[in-house]
Amino acid sequence: ELKTQYELDEFDTSDPDVVKILLYAALLSLLVSRELLDLVTEQADDEIVFPPERWAATFRSHAQLILHELGEYLGYSPPPLLERLIEDAQKIHQQRPILQETLATATQPRCES
Repeated sequence: ELKTQYELDEFDTSDPDVVKILLYAALLSLLVSRELLDLVTEQADDEIVFPPERWAATFRSHAQLILHELGEYLGYSPPPLLERLIEDAQKIHQQRPILQETLATATQPRCES
């Protein structure tokens, strides 16, 4: 399941720290998924079957809603999204002036002596 649903065999990085973070995130997601599956199985009629692959896909498709509900239950108040987008959009990347200067210097005609 970790390989097929969380694509742990297809990391887009070779950084060992990033790989560890992705691995831990996948393991935590799997644990939460299994706990929710146990809860759903207890609540559902006895004749209903939840194939693991179908459950993993269902859990993945509802992950954002699950996080939202969990955040509300725990009293987590995320930062105001609109204000954060406006603020971040106004920030100038630190490298931008350097890149602009490099480009201006590189495109200037060279004087031959």
